[in-house]
Amino acid sequence: MIEQFIAEATECDFKVAVEKKRPKSWLKSVSAFSNGIGGTLLFGVDDNKNIIGLPDVKSDSEAISRLIKERITPLPQFVLRPYQQDGKDLLALEVPSGRSTPYYYKADGVMEAYVRVGNESVIAPDYIVNELILKGTNRSFDTLVTDAVKKDYSFTLLEATYLERTGLHFEPEDYVSFGLADKRGHLTNAGKLMTDQHTVYNSRMFCTRWNGLEKGSIFDDALDDKEYEGNLIYLLNSGCEFIRNNSKVRFSKSARYRVDKPDYAERAVTEAVVNALIHRDYIVMGSEIHIDMFDDRVEIVSPGGMFEGAPIQECDINRIRSVRRNPVIADLFHRMKYMERRGSGLRKIVSETEKLPGYTEAFKPEFFSTATDFCVILKNVNFHLGQGDLPSDQDGDQDGDHDRYDETTKQILDFCRTARSKQEICAHFKYRNLTYFTRKYLKPLLNSKQLRMTIPDKPQSRNQKYVAVQRDQQG
Repeated sequence: MIEQFIAEATECDFKVAVEKKRPKSWLKSVSAFSNGIGGTLLFGVDDNKNIIGLPDVKSDSEAISRLIKERITPLPQFVLRPYQQDGKDLLALEVPSGRSTPYYYKADGVMEAYVRVGNESVIAPDYIVNELILKGTNRSFDTLVTDAVKKDYSFTLLEATYLERTGLHFEPEDYVSFGLADKRGHLTNAGKLMTDQHTVYNSRMFCTRWNGLEKGSIFDDALDDKEYEGNLIYLLNSGCEFIRNNSKVRFSKSARYRVDKPDYAERAVTEAVVNALIHRDYIVMGSEIHIDMFDDRVEIVSPGGMFEGAPIQECDINRIRSVRRNPVIADLFHRMKYMERRGSGLRKIVSETEKLPGYTEAFKPEFFSTATDFCVILKNVNFHLGQGDLPSDQDGDQDGDHDRYDETTKQILDFCRTARSKQEICAHFKYRNLTYFTRKYLKPLLNSKQLRMTIPDKPQSRNQKYVAVQRDQQG
């Protein structure tokens, strides 16, 4: 029976006895189950699942009902069922997911809402309480009307993108019908997230291409890093472009044609970034989406765990029910054909990746969520090939790329016949990332003594410049 409870319950806690003098020890689980996806408390069983039994089931049942009514507000739904196993009496307290969130534990002058984190019931942080309040009043962050007035902002990118992707003009009345503004002209949070101006501080995306398989110092181990803020369409385009610019399309040739072998499926990347933007929690102050690229994978992490339901890693994505944290934003992205209404985004990420040449089960995308984050991991299907097994159309691969690299270094040396600062060299060759440019070009030229510093004793001097070494001076 114990195994059946564990298998059937969304969450399950075990209690040896009904603690009447210290009821908070189990009432916080009642609060957490009601605020989350529901769960079952099994009384008369210890943490090792040994059957201990209860001495007086009737008295314990009355105490459980009374204490829930006295100390949990609002009153949650619950069902108490008596069971017997091995001749011992047990009580199962079944608590479904509540609709009138948040559910508080109230006693001794305190009111605390609890949520589940792993196998524990913990006090909900403020931003989760705020989200529970919205959920309990059947509202969402993106539908809330703000003090911002529509006429004070521009929507050029939104209107241009809508026209490009739908063939329709974004009419003035659409702002109200799509939920971006109210009839008085005040923007909702969804409307603020679509302005050309950066009006929602948390609307940000940090992107980093790391050197290797793990994170390191942003100054020493990042090959490329960018920070974006503003309009959600701008963030979508920027995030996808960052991944595209830092990945490769390799190819293999046959007698009649060539087969392109991209590291990642473009549609899967778009779906993953869209998922992060529309399902993330914008209430968390100081939060942003992170895109971290490594040699073997891309990790896209967004604030906010699963809005409803168990952690994603415990779910079958083919059967998961789509519940949207930001329904107005989701609807708008659907209208612009970035996503489908039926919540098939995660399945699409998998199916598009499966189409890539060289795909095996080892490269299947992974999804992981906690109470505070949601992570999509896309795997580089070419990583097992090594750096030189297949030619590529981008930097760092095979003969054509080596030729381009050699040509660039020659141009750098020619440009540095006159001493130049790192910023001058970078700008001249249209590179925006100093760290990446230094690692790829300047350090190799310095190490080979084809380039020298004008102030070698102070490498980090703000007045540092670089000058080409004449051949007769090279040691």
